[in-house]
Amino acid sequence: MLRIFWESNPKYHDAKKQMTEWYNYCANAQWNSPHELKNDLRNASILKNNRVVFNICGNKYRIIVLTDYARHGLLIRFVGTHKQYDEINDIDNI
Repeated sequence: MLRIFWESNPKYHDAKKQMTEWYNYCANAQWNSPHELKNDLRNASILKNNRVVFNICGNKYRIIVLTDYARHGLLIRFVGTHKQYDEINDIDNI
């Protein structure tokens, strides 16, 4: 999803480096709780239903993930601009 996003529009190419770094960091992280995640990545926003929002490129882009703390897994549910994020009607079901 990340690659599809930054390749979908030339304006989004600036996201490639930071999204790749974010992905590599998260792939190696082993957070056991939302509290641990938030302590590690202060710019993350913890939502209900095990969702987390990450700000990328100074909050220009956002990534929403579904977290499984027991398995140390993240499932990317949304990648987009801040404006696209603001247009989400029901974030709890993403």
